[in-house]
Amino acid sequence: MKLEAVRHTGSYPDIYLTDRRTLVVTLRTAKRDADACRIHYFARTAPEKKKTQTLRFLYRDSLYDYYQGTLCFHQVARYQKYYFELTEGEEIFYLTAQGVQSSQPEGGYFEFLYANRTGIVDLPAWSQGQVFYQIFPERFANGDSSNDPEGVKPWGTAPDRDNYMGGDLQGILEHLDYIRELGADCIYLNPVFRGDFNHKYATTDYYQIDPAFGTSEDFRKLVHAVHEKGMKIILDGVFNHSGVHFEPFRDVLQNGEKSPYRDWFYPVSFPIGITHHDYECVGAYKYMPKLNTGNPSVRSYFLKVMEYWIREFHIDGWRLDVADEVDEGLWEEARLLLKDRYPETILIGETWGSGLRLMNGAQMDAVMNYVFRDAVKDFIALENIDAEAFDGRVEKMLSDYPAEMDRAMYLPLDSHDTERFLSCCGGDRRKLKAAAALYMMFVGSPVIYYGDEIGMEGQNDPDCRRCMIWEADRQDRDLLDWYKKLIRIRHGEPAIRSGAFYADVCENRMYAFSRIDSQENILTVINASAEEQTVVVPVRYVTDFRDLLTDEVFPSEAGEGWREKARLGDKVHYQGSLMIRIKPYEAKILKEERK
Repeated sequence: MKLEAVRHTGSYPDIYLTDRRTLVVTLRTAKRDADACRIHYFARTAPEKKKTQTLRFLYRDSLYDYYQGTLCFHQVARYQKYYFELTEGEEIFYLTAQGVQSSQPEGGYFEFLYANRTGIVDLPAWSQGQVFYQIFPERFANGDSSNDPEGVKPWGTAPDRDNYMGGDLQGILEHLDYIRELGADCIYLNPVFRGDFNHKYATTDYYQIDPAFGTSEDFRKLVHAVHEKGMKIILDGVFNHSGVHFEPFRDVLQNGEKSPYRDWFYPVSFPIGITHHDYECVGAYKYMPKLNTGNPSVRSYFLKVMEYWIREFHIDGWRLDVADEVDEGLWEEARLLLKDRYPETILIGETWGSGLRLMNGAQMDAVMNYVFRDAVKDFIALENIDAEAFDGRVEKMLSDYPAEMDRAMYLPLDSHDTERFLSCCGGDRRKLKAAAALYMMFVGSPVIYYGDEIGMEGQNDPDCRRCMIWEADRQDRDLLDWYKKLIRIRHGEPAIRSGAFYADVCENRMYAFSRIDSQENILTVINASAEEQTVVVPVRYVTDFRDLLTDEVFPSEAGEGWREKARLGDKVHYQGSLMIRIKPYEAKILKEERK
């Protein structure tokens, strides 16, 4: 056994609360190393009443296996000592807080101390496995020409960093039926507050809707209509930086060192002008001065902003811009305040890498999972990794966070900050359809960036911010129907939103994975190659499988034909196999017909 690979930290996220009486414990070993893992635990005051639980296999990435157990108590979990037992063949090892040893431990145990309420991983139920629809307001729809900015360009003009097309809140309101019919559960709006530039990420007034988008009353009507249609809505919170016309920054420009707001920013020298040489800003972009979110006054200001839009307009949460550049104290205070008063609020942080810094149990509920997006891009769009490498990356990602957070994770294929996924695919709609099937069946909350569902293309910002195409004859209706069908399947099959995940086949460019709960098994098979393939997929039960996309029925067969293909043959009890002929870049979504 590779003992150096064995890990349990004794702290979050290796041990966490789902309520005050339930602990979830995770242990890591080397890949394919342990035959079984167990946890022994007992109360500090009653060591003679030791209990034992076998941990279940959870994930396997490129290097490690992960095991997990759920410990339930009749009273509040507290003062629980524990250690692990690992077996490999005839060998037995034990893991305590002091390390790995070969003899039964007599001390040095891990200990969970107390189940405080704020330590519970408690996300809104509605956030688990929903479908997001992201809207860049300036480019979605122009519903009210009276608020068009001066010099607005005709709808559909090639976007640049400065031009305006007239998109507004009324335009979104008028197309809510379209979004609902698509199947979206929650709308995420890029910034709508008064700000400079067409993107509004240079905020100048956090309490006002930008006049180019409408009024506060227009926004109130939009939120009400969204809720009336059974959807949620979240806003973009840009609290890492402001625009240069934000009143506190204007005061610093005018009064320099004497300004009461001088410590709201990071001035380099005084007096200051509008240049990145005089103050810290985002990416050396002089029009976005960085805010000092370590300043208690700045934190207090933005906590009031966040609560204001929830309290007064009933928004359902925040997507928080460049969240990993903001002082952790702001997010920790925001979580304590908002979760106490508005427990159904969701907090999603933007990050482009690992979300471990933000997903520490005290800040975000989820992050924008560009790690997932990059893996799908590399596997399907660019074809520069195989299924084994893809699975290693996404299972490592899943293992990093509690299951509740994995199910709420924001899964984009693209966004306002990236090239469109269809453009990454060189315009090959087959690849986009395969990627859509993969992420719609995956663990988390898939996100449709407006227009992806009708075949919009675009290179990186600003080209990815083209105007939404509303003329039916210019939309890819087949692609639109594909998205609708995938979302209907997602909504109709509970295992997809909340079931366990197992990768069954990772062979060259063929990927098959199962989503399983106590009632059903949904098997997704992806051919990420330009060649038609025949794949043998291991199955847990010998029965028929029905393709939820086509209604075609595939019978499985008993026997050992699955063994060489199974990624988890040493951890999952397969009884037979399913042979499928699958076209280039095709996806099949198969439901096990349990008898």
